[in-house]
Amino acid sequence: MDATAITPSLLRSWPLPMLQPDGDKEVRGHLLIVAGSEEMPGAILLAATAALRAGAGKLTLATGASVAAQVAIAMPEARVIGLDETAQGGFRHEAQHQLAPLAGKVDAVLVGPGMCDTAACCELMRHLLPLFAGSRLILDARAMQVVRQPAHFRFSQPVLLTPHAGELAQLMGLSKDAVLAAPHACAVDAARRWNAIVALKGALTILAMPDGTSWAHTGGNIGLAISGSGDTLAGIITGLAARGAPLEQACAWGIALHALAGEQLALRFGILGYLAREIPAEIPVLLHKLAP
Repeated sequence: MDATAITPSLLRSWPLPMLQPDGDKEVRGHLLIVAGSEEMPGAILLAATAALRAGAGKLTLATGASVAAQVAIAMPEARVIGLDETAQGGFRHEAQHQLAPLAGKVDAVLVGPGMCDTAACCELMRHLLPLFAGSRLILDARAMQVVRQPAHFRFSQPVLLTPHAGELAQLMGLSKDAVLAAPHACAVDAARRWNAIVALKGALTILAMPDGTSWAHTGGNIGLAISGSGDTLAGIITGLAARGAPLEQACAWGIALHALAGEQLALRFGILGYLAREIPAEIPVLLHKLAP
């Protein structure tokens, strides 16, 4: 099955859920981001900023207790929960009890950016999957490693995974070259294997559904290949999902917005040299331009 191209005209024919002018922050959507670490506290800030710029209304952040106070100061719009940490800098699986009160109360959940300790991350994910089964769930970075155990892992309901070629190769037990040689086939295979929505990121991005439906996007520029860029993309997608967009729609829009933001920044700074932290500020205007 051929992939459908993600273009401005496609997005205008696939409008995001409209927000009522008299709606409050609850109507705009509540999202939870579980991310960051003592080594990489900036990842959760990048994702959180992008999510709010995408229009979400209410934000809760959960990060390591060692950096929670600093994150709260840097992101005054958010409620911040400090999670118990492992010796390797991950989150202990008992953190599920700190997050349990949010079950059924958040519209979208992002897990993974900037997290450390793969084993601890996977153990926590096994508890969070059933806990947030009623929310739109996006897994990035180390959180995606949950699919590697057991060998025939499948999600009980589709979640969104956002790997680049190297990450998907590791998750599938392939070489990076094999993924780069057949990105569409690999993304579709992964989506079917895990019952997941898979966004294989790159200069050519493939978005695949478990039923084989797929989309493809080309655009942006090499300037987007910078530390923190993936965190902003995950945040944009999560913000749109919190507003009520289905995961595949939030992802298609997020991919396009992220690429267009890179193009706008390149006009001002050049293709090389703009920063991931500058991407979110471009999103509101681009959302307006792409509106039907």
